[in-house]
Amino acid sequence: MFTEGQLYSPVTTHEDGTVEVHLADTHPGRDDAQYLQRRGEIAGAALAWDRGNVPVPTIVYTPQEHAVWSRVSHELAPLHARFAHREYLEAKERLGLPTGHVPQLAEVSERLLPLTGWSYVCAPGLVPLRDFYADLGGRTFNSTQYLRHGAEPLYTPEPDIIHEVIGHANQLASPRLAAITEAAGRASLRLETDEAMKLVADVFWFSIEFGVMYDGDDLKAYGAGILSSYGEIQEFADMEIRDLDLADMGTLNYDITAYQPVLFAARSMTHLEDVVGDFFATVDDDAAAALRVEAGRRGLLPLARH
Repeated sequence: MFTEGQLYSPVTTHEDGTVEVHLADTHPGRDDAQYLQRRGEIAGAALAWDRGNVPVPTIVYTPQEHAVWSRVSHELAPLHARFAHREYLEAKERLGLPTGHVPQLAEVSERLLPLTGWSYVCAPGLVPLRDFYADLGGRTFNSTQYLRHGAEPLYTPEPDIIHEVIGHANQLASPRLAAITEAAGRASLRLETDEAMKLVADVFWFSIEFGVMYDGDDLKAYGAGILSSYGEIQEFADMEIRDLDLADMGTLNYDITAYQPVLFAARSMTHLEDVVGDFFATVDDDAAAALRVEAGRRGLLPLARH
């Protein structure tokens, strides 16, 4: 099962008002006191933000943080040209994100709004699953504002602003991909059971996050998780590629901390819309339950989930 909060480091606020981000022992910044303080400051800005009354907080990024953004942007550019689907590439060109500095979320919104009507808001890290999807249904994307540790700029154990913006904002600049994302959010508002919500989130994982799609005879990536990962974008074509299959996508057991060994390929953008887009646009609790029954009949339901 995928939830937007699973990959994010926990955040707590102490009695004195300081905010602490609890990084995993394997995180490159775990023993860097300056990085830990910085992460706490950025998370604190999001926690203190009054969503209804004031603009998204501006983060004054350091030269080192701008350098990380620039390094990753320039390293990903030739990989995008080689491996990204044309739908993503054309959207990326329209959006025109800066490559030399970290954009403010307000700047991302200003670029997206006239293209597809989407905007960005800040989050300290974890966003409850239903809250995240409800916002998607309103064309609003919850994004972190911190950057990965500078010691390993081409690696991050958790989604940072590079994933949220280079991966998702470029994707959301495509009207067709944005419409599928919005439909997933709207689906969450119809669903009452947690089982149905989890199934929708898993289909989202294997499409919007880790989707691949043919462009003619060539397999390309459109998923934000692949296109924001320097390593995974070079490996996805060697994974097990299956046809779009909602019962399989919605119940497959997988590990969120590793490269995805199984990916689902759409034959075209229209095929993706017809299968995944229509699923998000129409799914309800009964339809989700029927898919789980089908998965069970076909022996697809896992014994346990990571």
